[in-house]
Amino acid sequence: MRGDRFLVALLAVWAIALVASGLRPFDRGTWWLEVFPVLIAAPLLWFTRRRFPLTPLAYGLILVHGLILMLGGAYTYARVPPGEWVSDLFGWERNHYDRLGHFAQGFVPAIIARELLLRTSPLRPGKWLFTLVAGVCLAISACYEFIEWWAALAFGGGATEFLGTQGDPWDTQWDMFLALLGALSAQLLLAKAHDRQLEELEELSR
Repeated sequence: MRGDRFLVALLAVWAIALVASGLRPFDRGTWWLEVFPVLIAAPLLWFTRRRFPLTPLAYGLILVHGLILMLGGAYTYARVPPGEWVSDLFGWERNHYDRLGHFAQGFVPAIIARELLLRTSPLRPGKWLFTLVAGVCLAISACYEFIEWWAALAFGGGATEFLGTQGDPWDTQWDMFLALLGALSAQLLLAKAHDRQLEELEELSR
C-alpha cells in the first residue's frame, strides 16, 4: 500500500507538470517528442503496480527523469532557463541542460535495469551485473540517438529543436558518454541503498 501511495503521488506530480509544460511550449512538435516517454511510462507503471511494484528509489528516480523531460519539452533543451543561467555564470557558449538530460538517461535506467535483472534473473550484485547494467544503458542511449536520427530524416529542419545539437558536431558522442557516466555513477552511489530496498520489497511480498 505504501508503494501505491508513492506511485499515486508520482503520477499526480507528473500530471500537473505535464499540463504546465504543455500549456504554451516553445515548439509543440518538440514537446510531443520529448514527453512521449512519460506518456508511455505512466500507464505502464500504473498497470504493473500490483504485479511488479518497483522500489521507492526507482520510482523516485523515474519521477525526476520525467520532470527533466517535461521541462526540456516546454522550453526545448537549448532554451531551458536554468541551463542558460548556468551558461551565463560560467561563460559557456551553449546551454548544457541537454547534458543533464543525457546523464539522467544513464543514471535512472541503470537503477531500473539493475532492479529488473536482480529480480528476474540469476544475477547477483557484482562485476557482471555492473557491466551488464552499463551495457544496457549504453544501448538505450544509442537507441535514443537512432530516434533523433529518424526524426531528422522524417522532419528535416523541423527536428532541429528536438535534436538540440546547438552546433556541436560531437553532440551524439557526448550524449552517449554522459549516459555511460550516469549509469556508472548510479551504480557506484546507490547500489547499497538499492539493495536494502530490494530486500524490504522482497520481505513485503512474502
